[in-house]
Amino acid sequence: MSDITLVIGGCRSGKSEHALSLAERLSATQRVFVATCIPHDAEMRDRVTRHQRERSRSWTTVEAPLDLAGAVARHARPGAVLLIDCLTLWVSNLLGTSEDPDLLRGRAAELVNALSQSRGPVVLVTNEVGAGIVPENRLARLFRDVVGWTNQAVAGCADRVVWTVAGIPLTIKGLQKERPRE
Repeated sequence: MSDITLVIGGCRSGKSEHALSLAERLSATQRVFVATCIPHDAEMRDRVTRHQRERSRSWTTVEAPLDLAGAVARHARPGAVLLIDCLTLWVSNLLGTSEDPDLLRGRAAELVNALSQSRGPVVLVTNEVGAGIVPENRLARLFRDVVGWTNQAVAGCADRVVWTVAGIPLTIKGLQKERPRE
């Protein structure tokens, strides 16, 4: 049975840390980290290394900078938990291959289809990019729009959506498990 959780927030909101914590709490015999980042410079390589250190050795990493739906189809199965970090970088990678809005929406639809057919829990991380100003150039506006469409589509199929703000996770869709009383 699938259990889809989308963790969304702004930059440095604590979303990746929270998603990792959620994924590690799920009982799974296999943990698969699906990485979408293509580190093009030293600073981004340092970020990737830091994120790798944050995960325990129990994680297997799968690189999926473009074929995210395929990675979900191949790896989301009973006994495994997938942690996808992040949709925002995935969209950026897709924009490097096409600027056709219809094609990009189609890729988001393929991801949603794969998620809806997944047979194991999936935790996805994404940025909220629509809360700022309207970008001044066409490509930046397209990026913002495609990330927004993707976030809406994934949130629509998710069982749970968690918004992170200043390191505080807030469940905005789905039920939050009650804590045991002390």
